Amino acid sequence: MSLYDLLRGLHIIAVIAWMAGMMYLPRLYAYHTETAPPGSEFDANFLVWERKLLKIIINPSMVLTWILGVSLIFWHVHAAKEGWGFLAQPWMIVKLAAVIFISGWHGFLAGAYKKFLAGKRPKSAKFWRATNELPFLAAVVAVLAVTLQFGQR
Repeated sequence: MSLYDLLRGLHIIAVIAWMAGMMYLPRLYAYHTETAPPGSEFDANFLVWERKLLKIIINPSMVLTWILGVSLIFWHVHAAKEGWGFLAQPWMIVKLAAVIFISGWHGFLAGAYKKFLAGKRPKSAKFWRATNELPFLAAVVAVLAVTLQFGQR
């Protein structure tokens, strides 16, 4: 087993954990919005569940995903001696765009948690359900971009 294979495997595991949490949190927000009036005991329970999901699963797995992803980039540049040019390949640009979108969505979800914490309901349950799959769709695009390496020169 090479270091590259280990990094790649750990990166994939971190992405899976990140995506699982990112798809579950909007569902919690939808249920929270529908069933737990601000200040109620149920509201307090949702806030605990959401905080734990963010702090124990989503945030650490995002950090690991980024660290391992950047490590893989440096491996390609230095160990594989590909140089920085591969970052300009269309498939890599699409992957990086998907990662930036997912990271931004992560920030949006974390900001929404702060609003729930303040007793506000930033969006409707319908909004949370409608946007629930956005990180999954972006992940599908990223995975297909990497595995198919479309537009590779």
